[in-house]
Amino acid sequence: MRRRAAAGASAATLLLLAGCTAGAVQVPLPSPEPEAERLCGALAEGLPDEIFGQRQVPTEPESDLVAAWGDPAIALRCGVERPEAYRPDSQLTVVNGVAWLPEPADRPTTYTALGREAYVEVTVPPSYSPPAEALVAVGDAIGEAVPALPDGEL
Repeated sequence: MRRRAAAGASAATLLLLAGCTAGAVQVPLPSPEPEAERLCGALAEGLPDEIFGQRQVPTEPESDLVAAWGDPAIALRCGVERPEAYRPDSQLTVVNGVAWLPEPADRPTTYTALGREAYVEVTVPPSYSPPAEALVAVGDAIGEAVPALPDGEL
């Protein structure tokens, strides 16, 4: 049930981001466990001010669990559930030591960092290319703030 809600939240993120106007960007909050929430707070402190030359913008609600940059907004949600689409044979993209699950597989716009003590989701609108630039920018902060799980765990 929670996984279905997480998948719905990802879809909701895309819908809300697509409809945002001037002001704060609407980004649905995840509901992480307390330890993941603590790690997300540490991550929020290390996030870059800019991605693709786009400045970080306010979010609604304001929380350490979410962040956004630019217009159209690149959005980050920390403490999300493991993606329902993940399978042991899923193709992952590794950028600077962080493994990302791209979704949808054919033209990804959402990437979830796996193999960390908190899952982090980044939505990159197709107008930003290559999306790896955003993954590098937030991946360095993830590497600093969110410890890797033991080998073999995702």
